Amino acid sequence: MAAPRKENRVSHLSWDAVSERLAAGAPAFLPVGAGAKQHGLHLAMKSDQIQAEWLASCIADEAEGLIWPTLTYGFYPAFEAYAGSVSLSATTFEHLVLDITGGLLSWCRSQVFVLDTGISTQPIIARALARTVDPLRCHHIKIYDGPRFRETAQCVTEQPHGSHADEIETSLMLALVPELADMTRAMNSPKLPGGVEEGPLTPTDAASPNYSPSGSFGFPQLATAEKGRALLAALEADALATVQAALGR
Repeated sequence: MAAPRKENRVSHLSWDAVSERLAAGAPAFLPVGAGAKQHGLHLAMKSDQIQAEWLASCIADEAEGLIWPTLTYGFYPAFEAYAGSVSLSATTFEHLVLDITGGLLSWCRSQVFVLDTGISTQPIIARALARTVDPLRCHHIKIYDGPRFRETAQCVTEQPHGSHADEIETSLMLALVPELADMTRAMNSPKLPGGVEEGPLTPTDAASPNYSPSGSFGFPQLATAEKGRALLAALEADALATVQAALGR
């Protein structure tokens, strides 16, 4: 019989148990994933949170680390036109990350890892970590930027473009929580009138290159759970390699 999984969520532990684990050298993990951000008509608004918490659990188990509660609010201005999607200001989000990681550094003898599922969050988290009292012990893992993930995505995906609730993200969710992926409602992006451009998505302006009545940007109808499993394996391998290198293992 397999040994029971060791609890690594600080929210489920007493403070003295957390203290003992940190004193023994446990690294700290802070997942960052939106809990209230539109993900098309077919995916739950907490899709980023689900992915961040899954990856944190995988990596913390391997690294014998501790996971702090997911930061579910962040800087997500591209999605504010869709009902229920909430974004903090860049300044508020930066201060939030700085305060949390500062607290972690004060207790953690090992390394602090921020698992970032966002795009607009990346430069802000980087600034916050650079301002901490010990930036050399802070590591920003941009989970979709790893070499294995990029290579796998290039191999398995068929969409001509995509960046949100698309073939890649929908495949991940089909592999993780298929009950929260309603493929009968998946809607591919309309043809882009001026090509892909940076900027917020819009559900109403059909003349915009970022027009998306559903909120998806890409081709979620091409997603499969098989693709998702390959992508998840790559995500985990990239993140674990980064963590192990930082821990000198």
